[in-house]
Amino acid sequence: MIRMKHRSADVHTAHRKAVDVMDAAGPRVCDDMSVEVALAVMAAARTGRLAVCDQDDQRVGLVTRGDLTAVRDSGAHPDRVRLRDILGARGRVSLAAC
Repeated sequence: MIRMKHRSADVHTAHRKAVDVMDAAGPRVCDDMSVEVALAVMAAARTGRLAVCDQDDQRVGLVTRGDLTAVRDSGAHPDRVRLRDILGARGRVSLAAC
């Protein structure tokens, strides 16, 4: 006789919440993407933020529409500035790099 233990609904709820949190960062993009292209990706995906990953597909930061707009409006060339150029040590945008 085999006894099966019924899984609690809380397990499924916890898993769903974790997936929601991961997806909340928006699409994942590579850190060599330009600011101009990243803004176009955001517009197409209808999101306000992007998870930025390195060449090994490891998340290295997060950029928001406001972050990228600030770079574009700073006078920097958004087609030449890469996301890796503006990410600070903690994975947030550093405008000092512009």
